[in-house]
Amino acid sequence: MNIAVLGTGMVGQAVAARLADLGHTVTVGTRDPQATRGRTEPDGMGNPGIASWLADHPGVGLATFADAAAGAELVVLATLGTATLDILDRAGADNLAGKVVLDISNPLDFSAGMPPRLFVDNDDSLGEQIQRAYPAARVVKALNTMNAHLMVDPHQLAAGDFTSFVSGNDPAAKAEVVGLLTALGHRDVIDLGDISTARGTEMMMPVWIRLWNALGTPTFSFKVVR
Repeated sequence: MNIAVLGTGMVGQAVAARLADLGHTVTVGTRDPQATRGRTEPDGMGNPGIASWLADHPGVGLATFADAAAGAELVVLATLGTATLDILDRAGADNLAGKVVLDISNPLDFSAGMPPRLFVDNDDSLGEQIQRAYPAARVVKALNTMNAHLMVDPHQLAAGDFTSFVSGNDPAAKAEVVGLLTALGHRDVIDLGDISTARGTEMMMPVWIRLWNALGTPTFSFKVVR
C-alpha cells in the first residue's frame, strides 16, 4: 500500500519506519523537503535529527504534504494537534478525498507549559474537527492513547496485551485501520463507534500524561478488562 505519513517528529519517524518494514511504500510529508533534509539537530527526546533518520531509512520517501498525500492510498496524521488542520490544508482536500485518514494526533496545547491542556474536549474532538473540515475523507482515530514505540511495536509491553481503540464514521475505513493495527501486532482493538467517540480517547490524554509523570516512563498503556 502507498502510505503518506504527515509529520517528521518522533511519532512520524517511528510510524514511517515500521510501515516501511512491513512492506508498504511510505512517503513522509513535510512543509519544505529541502529544509527538512538539512535539519541535523536532535529532537530533544534522545532521537537523532531528521536528516540522520532519513539517511538511515533510504527506502522512505520525502515530499511536500500535498505531494505525499496525492500519491497515497492511506494518510497518517502524525502531527502536533495544534498544527494538524494547517497541515491538512497544505495537503489539500482533493488529495484526501475518498482516502482513509488515520488520525493519531491529540489536541494538546503546550503554550502554557507542562502539563498541556486540551484545546478541545467534552462536546467536540480534534477527530471530529478533521472530519467536518474534510467531509470526503474517511477519518479514523486510533493509536493516540500510547507512545510512539508502543504504536509500532506493542510487543514491547505485556506481549502486546493492552487495548487499542478506533473511532470513525466509515465501517470499511475502520476495518482497514484495524487490519493495519493487527499487522503492527495489536491484539485487542475495540471499535468505540462513530468519530464523536474520539472525544473519549482524546480526553484520556491528561490521565496518560500524569501517569507518565507518576511512573517515570512512557512505556505503559491501558487495558480494558472484561
